[in-house]
Amino acid sequence: MFSIGDFAQYGRVSARMLRHYDAIGLLRPARTDPVSGYRFYEAAQLARLNRIIALKDLGFSLQQVGAILAEEVSVPELRGMLRLRQAELEAARTAAGARLARVEARLRTIESEGRMSADDVVVKRTGAVLLAELSGIAASYGPEDIGPVITPLYAELCRLLETAGVTPAGPGLAYYEDVPEPGEGSERPAGGSEGKDAVVVHAGMVITEEALAKAGSTAGSTTGTSGRPGAPAATGLGFDVVTLPGLDSAATVVHRGPMSRILPTAQNLAHWIDDNGYRSAGYARELYLECPPDLEKWVTEIQEPVIRA
Repeated sequence: MFSIGDFAQYGRVSARMLRHYDAIGLLRPARTDPVSGYRFYEAAQLARLNRIIALKDLGFSLQQVGAILAEEVSVPELRGMLRLRQAELEAARTAAGARLARVEARLRTIESEGRMSADDVVVKRTGAVLLAELSGIAASYGPEDIGPVITPLYAELCRLLETAGVTPAGPGLAYYEDVPEPGEGSERPAGGSEGKDAVVVHAGMVITEEALAKAGSTAGSTTGTSGRPGAPAATGLGFDVVTLPGLDSAATVVHRGPMSRILPTAQNLAHWIDDNGYRSAGYARELYLECPPDLEKWVTEIQEPVIRA
């Protein structure tokens, strides 16, 4: 037998906790000295102690723990309960991490207000590009909603391009549109939310007609007007092809670092646009100039279409 101190050490709990468990009848000592009142435990009682601690960590009250143990929960049942709780805690940790990232982004935005120099922004024309693309729907235009949609789109697009033997001829370029209203005659991309704030996410890579032809694709690309792409052409290779028209006038700025921290750059660009007599003419495009594994070293050009106010 073990003294209460030794048993507490083996169970990684406090002696005070064991006394409490004894008092409420949750874990009685194997023997209590009638003279000294000292409590003694057997090694076999560690199994019950382990179940008590595990069930507590699942969020059950001690009263509920006692009722569950009275029903003699099996090891497989307990394992299933613990795995479920583990998944819940991991989901909560992920959600907390995402909230922390959003708080940090807002803090960076507040700290950087007014710091953008006029030299940081360049107003220019952009040329039309041929894109291989995949599309999806994000619940909103916020980085916290765009990221989970665009990241797997690009991963899948790169896989499809490699499988088809199509080598990109330039950097990735993402652009966004409002979700088409019912009756507009446009198919909605699969996946994502379709709430009132939802946007269509287009994840594209610059390619050439020659690369498509070499891959055996006979699909042509279509061109839209007024800065909007035409209907994408299917390639039979798993991705679409579209000619994205250039922008007549785009206020551009370079963002350095992960896209999850784009908010300060985007809001400073908005201040510059407002201060210099322009107004936005649509969603900004994102030209991914450098995308190394280290997200801190990413370099992205933000291209916001503008017109004179």
